[in-house]
Amino acid sequence: MYREEITHYSNSLGRDMHILIHGHAGMPILCFPTQDSMCHNYEEFGMTEQLSDFIDGGKIQLFVVDTVDRESWSNTFGDCGMRADRQEQYFHYIVDEAVPFIRSRNPELPAVTGFSMGANHAAIVFLRRPDLFRGVIALSGIYDSDIFFGGFMNPVLYENSPERFLPNMPSNHPYIELYNKRRIIFCCGQGAWEEDGVRTLNYLDSVFRKKAIYAWCDFWGHDVNHDWPWWFKQMRYFLPYMLGEK
Repeated sequence: MYREEITHYSNSLGRDMHILIHGHAGMPILCFPTQDSMCHNYEEFGMTEQLSDFIDGGKIQLFVVDTVDRESWSNTFGDCGMRADRQEQYFHYIVDEAVPFIRSRNPELPAVTGFSMGANHAAIVFLRRPDLFRGVIALSGIYDSDIFFGGFMNPVLYENSPERFLPNMPSNHPYIELYNKRRIIFCCGQGAWEEDGVRTLNYLDSVFRKKAIYAWCDFWGHDVNHDWPWWFKQMRYFLPYMLGEK
């Protein structure tokens, strides 16, 4: 398997960031790690091995980024305004720096994915900038900023909270037509540690339906836990759909 690690300086974040590339060709996928993790996350937990036939077969090319969660979503004792600002800086790192880098290596329109907190990031960047992505696979996210920010809200955090901004999107907003040209997949299990995921995805599903946004919100069984072995299975299940094979 082709593997390359990139270190580059982010003007948005004021620090070096890393992107780990797996694969030589195929549909590019921007991959967000789980909470507080870095670009080695998919490799360390076995996702790249699980998807090796897709990767080595030239069907997909993964671009796994770092996070700054410890300074934003996870920094529960920090100043909420500063934490929200850091998340906004991270959003701009992704859309203004990471995505252009990915396109410089692979000109195809990328998909975006993530698991747990990574699903939150995938949802944020896709729903804010559907022009930059062909689709999203978000697995086991918890789409409720109150859980992380204790009820705090300001205009910056609002823009990073799909459960807040999406319901208020006008029905004639051009993004709704654009969403419906993309492939939108949200999934969570109903087993251990998925209670908030089920609750918040049910709400997002209701918003999608009300806005006539064609999103596939899939709820797996009560034996399906918030953990890597299930994300392996879900990725293998949903990837052919994202690739247009189903």
